[in-house]
Amino acid sequence: MKTGTNPIERHKAEKDGLDILTEIEELAAHHGGWETLEPGDRERLKWIGTFFRKPTPGRFMMRIRITNGQATSRQLRALAEAARRLGNDTLDLTTRQQIQLRAIQIKDVPEILEALRGVDLTSLQTGLDNVRNVNCCPLAGLTGAELFDASPVGFEYTDSFLNNKEFSNLPRKFNVTITGCLENCTHSETQDLGMTPAVRRSDGVSGFNVTVGGKMGSGGMTVAQPLDAFVEQSEAARLAAAITRLFRDEGSREQRTRNRLAFLIQDWGIGRFRSELEMRWGKPLEEAQEDARTTAGTDHLGVQAQRAPGLSSVGLSVPTGRVTSSDLDGLARLADSYGNGELRLTTGQNIILANVADAGLPALLSEPLLKVFSPNAHPFLRGLVTCTGKDYCNLALVETKTISLGLSERLAQRFPLAGTTSINWSGCPAGCGNHHAADIGFQGAKARINGEIVDAVSIFVGGRTGPDARPGEKIMELVPVSLLEDVVPVILSNLDTLRSLHRDSEAESRVVMVPAMPVI
Repeated sequence: MKTGTNPIERHKAEKDGLDILTEIEELAAHHGGWETLEPGDRERLKWIGTFFRKPTPGRFMMRIRITNGQATSRQLRALAEAARRLGNDTLDLTTRQQIQLRAIQIKDVPEILEALRGVDLTSLQTGLDNVRNVNCCPLAGLTGAELFDASPVGFEYTDSFLNNKEFSNLPRKFNVTITGCLENCTHSETQDLGMTPAVRRSDGVSGFNVTVGGKMGSGGMTVAQPLDAFVEQSEAARLAAAITRLFRDEGSREQRTRNRLAFLIQDWGIGRFRSELEMRWGKPLEEAQEDARTTAGTDHLGVQAQRAPGLSSVGLSVPTGRVTSSDLDGLARLADSYGNGELRLTTGQNIILANVADAGLPALLSEPLLKVFSPNAHPFLRGLVTCTGKDYCNLALVETKTISLGLSERLAQRFPLAGTTSINWSGCPAGCGNHHAADIGFQGAKARINGEIVDAVSIFVGGRTGPDARPGEKIMELVPVSLLEDVVPVILSNLDTLRSLHRDSEAESRVVMVPAMPVI
């Protein structure tokens, strides 16, 4: 493992991040606010998913790990109770299939951790230099549109690193998607590690093709590189752990903006990375096999027949992913009344009721809550994804939730027959709203107009993930938010053309500058 000199590495050298587990009771008892917390302790709190938020001094965010996005009604009720009694009644569904609690005081963190344990949830290692929540198809094990159920691999891999100091000191965060879905419902190509369904050509055995080094964030979207490796399901979790250890040992620990796996692969080349992994793996890696995925994508919303006869899933649009404790209680009630208490979270910040008996669909679809969280929402609402925004995030340059929802609602009225459209908002270049992977992406900025600082955005189009993944192209910069209602309809009217837009990155190098000839 390399040594580092940046402040976070110094904090980790003092003590392991997981040590905060044995100290949280004392910290909670002696630091009713936040001012007296040592900087190192404030950072180490992220190992238990507890984040200091500058916009809400003295109040923290807690991020709850929900592996594969698979939740239960009992868990939702526990989170609702915590938000209602100990927070500000606000929760956010995230693009990593998690739930975040808002406005938590440090004194209440031990109580919340205990409540999480009581319903088989945890906030462990959901922040800073850890393996973040492992993503999977939200309908894993239920949909007929999968090669196989990949969620057991996600659970096995999570069990290998969770609360394990062997994995609690990575150079930077490590995002992972492991999926058997054929319809590209997760952003596998933007992950540090992606495992997607494939079939061995020689005998038809199913497994995963592997990609590495994808990312979002500052510097834009980097599409993961094929490792040219196929792994059977039985060995996939072990290979994921081996890749994680290789990153742990060889990743840079200097400048944090260049500490993601993508930069190690950039420095080494994919060939060397594969060779180093093979040495650790102990045998040659099998070359990549037949990609089983289609080129289409899906969000799994609406009523969809499950693999089991007589059962359906009902995917509900949760515009911007923001909910209240009453909303979660209501969703839990629906899951119990019409299904088996199981719910699934999506990377699009939406939620799915699973295992609904077909006979109960008419009654479910008439429930008042489904007027708020519709299974048949307009594409501009079901495809809407936003980051937290400056209400709670100190990095965000603009507010995202209210602005994006209002704009999408008004655009839906102007374009009632619009087709599937993903509209993603990030409040800053960090890209937590995955705006580079959307049909239309907005990145928050500030602009000056006649001496006045106003909220603005840069606009990207044509981004996508899947077998033909590509980052969106920036087509406009510093557009005042106040003008979006005039600007975006023009983009929507020409979206098919703009989706195919490619910037000629070598154009400038072909320009030859010659001196002007003197006039005679």
